[in-house]
Amino acid sequence: MFGSRGISDALLTPATPAPTRAQRATLLFLTAFACLLLGPGFGGPAQAGVDLRQEIECLALNIYHEARGEPKRGRLAVGHVVLNRVADSRFPSSVCEVVRHTKDNRLYRCQFTWWCDGRSDEPRDVEAWRESQALARSVFWGFTEDPTRGALWYHATWVKPLWRKALNRGPRIGDHVFYTGKYRPVIRASN
Repeated sequence: MFGSRGISDALLTPATPAPTRAQRATLLFLTAFACLLLGPGFGGPAQAGVDLRQEIECLALNIYHEARGEPKRGRLAVGHVVLNRVADSRFPSSVCEVVRHTKDNRLYRCQFTWWCDGRSDEPRDVEAWRESQALARSVFWGFTEDPTRGALWYHATWVKPLWRKALNRGPRIGDHVFYTGKYRPVIRASN
């Protein structure tokens, strides 16, 4: 699914001017050399036995399905939430496991609704998919700052889930509100 663009595109932050051909070649060489010296986890959240291409594809799919209509900052925020969860011991330790995390196999009972909504997960908007892939590479390899300041949860602005009251509200970015802190279960008052 990655096409001909390859991993070297991950080295370019979208905010920087387009590099020259020589600069791209140098960046690709330095990244490959560093990966050889430091191992496959260089610069990213990789662990032994994890397929980096699959990890980046899972991240790209989550960005695409959760935020493709959002401004760039909103798409980056969704990507960073996934990596924040990977780094947190309360969640699975790989990107794909975080994206696919569910307590049971019922519809809409997973962390990211697109994963368990019963519909096709195949991206249809070619341009949005390409952008999601580029952003996923940049987020995965650590070339972007986390606009959520460490958020582990978010929801769309048009919903008001009960769990939001158990967390510390973070920034609103695009059509999502982000949350940090330790989850404290909300106890409903009985009548």
